[in-house]
Amino acid sequence: MLSRRQFLHRSTQATGLAALASYNLAALPRVLEASASQAGRSPLDVARDEDFWREVQAGFTLDRTIINLNNGGVCPSPRVVHEALKRYLDISNQSPVYHMWQVLEPNMESVRRELARDIGADPATIAITRNASESLQTAQLGIDLKPGDEVLTTNQDYGRMLQTWEQRVAREGIKLAKIPFPVPPSQADLVQRFERAITPATKVIHFCHITNLTGHIFPAREICDLARKRGILTIVDGAHAYAHFPFRITDFDCDYYGSSLHKWLLAPIGTGLLYVRPDRIEKTWALQPPAGSLNNNIRKFEEIGTHPAANHNAIAEALVFHRGIGIERKAARLRYLKARWAERLITNPRIQLHTSLDPAHSCAIGTVGIAGMKPGDIASKLWADHRIIATPITVGPADNPEYAGIRVTPNVYTTLDEVDTFIGAMEKLART
Repeated sequence: MLSRRQFLHRSTQATGLAALASYNLAALPRVLEASASQAGRSPLDVARDEDFWREVQAGFTLDRTIINLNNGGVCPSPRVVHEALKRYLDISNQSPVYHMWQVLEPNMESVRRELARDIGADPATIAITRNASESLQTAQLGIDLKPGDEVLTTNQDYGRMLQTWEQRVAREGIKLAKIPFPVPPSQADLVQRFERAITPATKVIHFCHITNLTGHIFPAREICDLARKRGILTIVDGAHAYAHFPFRITDFDCDYYGSSLHKWLLAPIGTGLLYVRPDRIEKTWALQPPAGSLNNNIRKFEEIGTHPAANHNAIAEALVFHRGIGIERKAARLRYLKARWAERLITNPRIQLHTSLDPAHSCAIGTVGIAGMKPGDIASKLWADHRIIATPITVGPADNPEYAGIRVTPNVYTTLDEVDTFIGAMEKLART
């Protein structure tokens, strides 16, 4: 274990984000030391090391009387992140007109720089938003389209994003085409479905990097390449992707990418990220009209009026915690937790898994159903009998759905005992 003096010495020598962040000396050093002790081990080996993950779990302040398997919605922040948020709020409140705008807000540039470094982009292309919906709607509502222009998406994209396009259909007369696909799909089939659906009117392809419904990871590079060759714009919904599994924006040549940071990065609630390809910044209208001087500046997408700086600045701490674990180890652990429950449950003939177990096609998220049980009933029984939180999912008409089940999303703080309790609860429901 690092002594306080040793840790402070190392911190003062650090560069970039580590120097920016203020550390919680009770939890974060233990995570960093535990991570350093794993050097040379494969991510899969670390994924199975409960001693390491106990150190990570100790970094959270949680209610262990419930088992939260709905981390796909919003995740609790580590203690060090939450303490930073409270500290920045206290600073703001001393004299908001000065401390919020003159002290904290300018430091958001450090957060922008480090987010860009982490996701593999130029800081000049990264806007800090309040969530993935705001990021994606900036692109959806900011692209010029005329009546008859077509947007191509899927019938399993996030509801709010589909509603945003449907509003443009109603107001402006654009067309919206939704591609259906089976679950779990094959990567080649997904690409072919998009290719077959393209028409001369197609101007935008909008798709999930990883779906919120089943956690399938799309072949983003192939779909973006398909669009780029035809001069079609791409909007990638990465709400669940960033800090969930390894990738970089340069891995695929998209025009827009939106993500939430209060999901897998574990940043404060109300934080998001928007990437805009450099040549699209000036051509994209902002949600709220900015000054003319910002026309070609990524910051024009952050012009939303008065808002707390604390949420954005505490992202710095979330990045330190995230890097302390390491994205390869994190993804391996999340896949390990999913495989633990999924591989056990699929041996039951009454239980149906709608998510691929191929590590290249999924990570933490899995959707599972029980024959003869409605998703809402499964979720209600899990909560009433075991205090387990999961998300009911139904795609298609309720009386004849394409598929139905509950979405299960553990996180790095989830224990094996909690996963095993869920397994036992599902097996009991399948019997009765």
